[in-house]
Amino acid sequence: MRNALSLISFALLTFCSVKAQLNTQSKEYTYKDTLRGSIGPERNWWDVQHYTVYIKPDFTQKRLEGKVDIRFKVLSRGSSMQIDLQEPMQLEKAYLGDAPMSYSRNGDAYFISIPTTLEAGKEYTLALKFSGQVKVAVRPPWDGGWIFTKDQKGRPWMSVACQGLGASVWYPCKDHQSDEPDKGALLRIVAPDSLVAVGNGRLKNRQSYEKGWTTWDWEVTSPINNYNIVPYIGNYVEFNERYAGESGNLDCSYWVLDYELEKAQKQFTQVRPMLQAFEHWFGPYPFYADGYKLVQSPHLGMEHQSAVAYGNGFQNGYRGRDLSQSGWGLKWDFIIIHESGHEWFGNNITTAEVADMWVHEGFTNYSETLFTSHQHGVKAGNEYVQGTRALIQNDIPIIGKYDVNEEGSGDMYYKGGNLVHYVRQLCNTDESFRLSMRKMNEKFRHAITTSSEVEQFWSNETGKNLRPLFDQYLRTTQIPTFEYIRTKTGIQFRWSDCLSSFNIPVAIFINGERKWVTPNAQWQNLAIASKSATIEMDKNFYVGFRELH
Repeated sequence: MRNALSLISFALLTFCSVKAQLNTQSKEYTYKDTLRGSIGPERNWWDVQHYTVYIKPDFTQKRLEGKVDIRFKVLSRGSSMQIDLQEPMQLEKAYLGDAPMSYSRNGDAYFISIPTTLEAGKEYTLALKFSGQVKVAVRPPWDGGWIFTKDQKGRPWMSVACQGLGASVWYPCKDHQSDEPDKGALLRIVAPDSLVAVGNGRLKNRQSYEKGWTTWDWEVTSPINNYNIVPYIGNYVEFNERYAGESGNLDCSYWVLDYELEKAQKQFTQVRPMLQAFEHWFGPYPFYADGYKLVQSPHLGMEHQSAVAYGNGFQNGYRGRDLSQSGWGLKWDFIIIHESGHEWFGNNITTAEVADMWVHEGFTNYSETLFTSHQHGVKAGNEYVQGTRALIQNDIPIIGKYDVNEEGSGDMYYKGGNLVHYVRQLCNTDESFRLSMRKMNEKFRHAITTSSEVEQFWSNETGKNLRPLFDQYLRTTQIPTFEYIRTKTGIQFRWSDCLSSFNIPVAIFINGERKWVTPNAQWQNLAIASKSATIEMDKNFYVGFRELH
């Protein structure tokens, strides 16, 4: 979400005339980058099963104290555990069962010494106590951290936005995207009696253990990304509905500030058609067991699983603007549609590496197109996705470097969406594309995957080798250009500005008639009856197009 929001001011579409090369970026990485981004020997022997996160935030002091129980399964023998907790937060105690553990710190990582041999296949619980001055978000969700603000009535309002920055900015965890807690998480929030605390999943308990404070227990039973476990604390009120979906009745709840209730009741009517559209295209909502929530947030929005953050001001578009400049982006609320799309892509299907985040963002960006098509027709959807091309920068490759916690270009959103649109054209029909999208969500349901696996999936579904397509759009910054020269008998055509292996079919219009051709790096001949034929590119393909003389 974050990178997309920072691209709005850019409208530069670059066509390079040099041969494309795969990503050869060079950058210096630190030991800290490797610790965070790789599965090293202190991480590879244990698998997170469940988090219990207990927190008590101090609004005035901007401090946090808490406890975390990490239930984990032993995969192999290990003598040290890497627990991530970013400075200035401090780990105070560590227990394995009833036994205190010694530990040392290296920057944002603690290393817990494991003095005894733990039995492979067995589960254990590591109990951690922590506290400290938390990192305060300066401009959330772009510059993340804890958010301490006040609502329009001057009352405290708190939350967290930490995608990219990492959940370890506020609680100790195994902060790597590849290891979600298989059995979910319990978030226990202690808040003043005057406030309401909301978390992911379902409210399991609300009780006062200490005068003036209430403890709210929220539980998720599905696997969940670390950064998606998020508290919201404010003067919330709730309203509900049930959606009769593909997997039964889905509980939908909406939590908004008390004085925004009427606006929310009107704006959130868009949830039902969103669910109808996305279940049609992607299959059942992935988290029926945990329900669906929209929670008003003190920032623009984020895809927090089963508790989607909403801060778009109860208006259509992106803060009232149409990012596509097509007119269609003002027909719906960007945050409701985009962030809910992440329930399928990012939350249901999760990549092991942030370098492959285009799988989250490209498909979610394309969910906007599919929602537009579902509501207003295919032509409207096509115009929307074509309009977003003005936001593509082609600055660096979309896929980042592996094992160092590095994302690629923000083009993972709009260029990623246009890449998915290209794949859609290569499917025999829209129905076959729809069935493949549903199959993708079923195949990778609640799973960790990679870009390579997703790329192979779509090659299998289309019956075509799409490796050159993905290499071109994900691993280079050049956009392939269809070049042609008129001849006495027709035209010669080829691909240029691309990898030498790029041989992906494309559709052109000859005198208004759509025709598929399969260019490559070599000139090919196409006979055309009329020497003055009109030749145009099908706008559904994000490619360059030029006639040579």
